[in-house]
Amino acid sequence: MRHLEHDQQVRLFNWARSRELECPALKYLFAVPMGGQRNKITAARLKAEGAKAGCPDVWLPCVDAAHSFHGLVIEMKVGRNRPTVAQQDWLTWLTAQDYRAEVCFSWVQAAQVICEYLALPSDMLPLEEM
Repeated sequence: MRHLEHDQQVRLFNWARSRELECPALKYLFAVPMGGQRNKITAARLKAEGAKAGCPDVWLPCVDAAHSFHGLVIEMKVGRNRPTVAQQDWLTWLTAQDYRAEVCFSWVQAAQVICEYLALPSDMLPLEEM
């Protein structure tokens, strides 16, 4: 149960990698590894390197098809899980900076948001399972 968000994100990136030839922008989709259990030393090192609480999980650093946004960020959640105050603060701030910021509850939903953002044809939409 505790790795559901991880599993959804892995599926999202498997889908994106499978579509990179058709949509080169997907090559630049990346994740910010902020969650998970870490020992105190690793947590301190990440903080010293600039890790920030609440930073969204998934980033696509390119303008959208309509040139309305600077980039797309996605906070992945599962089940009844909701963004923390720090995560909501990031999403609000990024929206004000002309980023599209979304909360997605499955890899399919996140892939659909990405397809819409990039104005990809419907045949790029994912199947329910990968």
